Amino acid sequence: MIQIEDMQLAAALLREPSLSAAARALDVTPPALSMRLRKLEAALGLSLATRTSRKLSLTPEGERFAREAAALLGQIEGLRESMQRDDRRLAGTLRIAAPFGYGRQYVAPMLARFARLHPGLHVQLDLRETPWPDRHDADAVIHIGAVRDSSWVARTLSANERWLCASPEYLRLHGVPHVPRDVMAHACISIRENDEDVTLWHVRAAGNAATGKRAPQRETLRIAPAYVTNDGGVARQWAEQGLGLVLRSEWDAADAIARGTLVRVLPDWQFDSAPVLLLVPTRKGRTARMQALVEFLELSFGTARK
Repeated sequence: MIQIEDMQLAAALLREPSLSAAARALDVTPPALSMRLRKLEAALGLSLATRTSRKLSLTPEGERFAREAAALLGQIEGLRESMQRDDRRLAGTLRIAAPFGYGRQYVAPMLARFARLHPGLHVQLDLRETPWPDRHDADAVIHIGAVRDSSWVARTLSANERWLCASPEYLRLHGVPHVPRDVMAHACISIRENDEDVTLWHVRAAGNAATGKRAPQRETLRIAPAYVTNDGGVARQWAEQGLGLVLRSEWDAADAIARGTLVRVLPDWQFDSAPVLLLVPTRKGRTARMQALVEFLELSFGTARK
């Protein structure tokens, strides 16, 4: 018979990067964890993991078992929470994944306030270069930009335009672009994100709601990046240092523009936006702690927009 300890073992192996990390999470020694894993494999008659001298990797059967075990553990925890009428007694662990820069600047302070409201919760913030789709065992993901995966529910927390920016010194030396095609003659800084084609910039003129004029069809710019990085903060800093034009999220560029280290270019044109999304699984029986997090973030971001 499969025990709760077996499910906890499998979930830890799915969540943690190594056998030793899983052992630490379960507060056991690696040899004890290996022995428990062998007993579970013998009971199931399946190989759940492959072992080398350096790491342990789940087999397809092991990954399926671990994911279903994690879901069952969540349902068990949700049942316990459903018996608690006082939200202040929320307990358990919430794992949230978010991008590095945005996570540090915005998500971490909000989660600190959330944790103070619910001292019985264990809140884990996992900052990643690509929190989506590399969600691993996260209960919720903060993502910037559109997603195409329908297996999770996306909630928009905040609008977030992309602004084309450059330093005043760069514009003084190289001129100011007046229409999108002018960008092709400038040095551009690109940010490599996920598998997106970072050399394609989509832009359209802003519509005029007062006159009812329709915005023209959008244009697509195929740029040849002079500089490429996988870190948005680095890209912004390069632009502030006068290396070229950068297409950056409003949340990151706004402070630099206020300081005068960056200037918004082509302000009458709109580039594809990148809304801030909260992604949560669609599985039924969402725990009380997850529902509390969703409501808190929606309220916090709603207040921030006012």
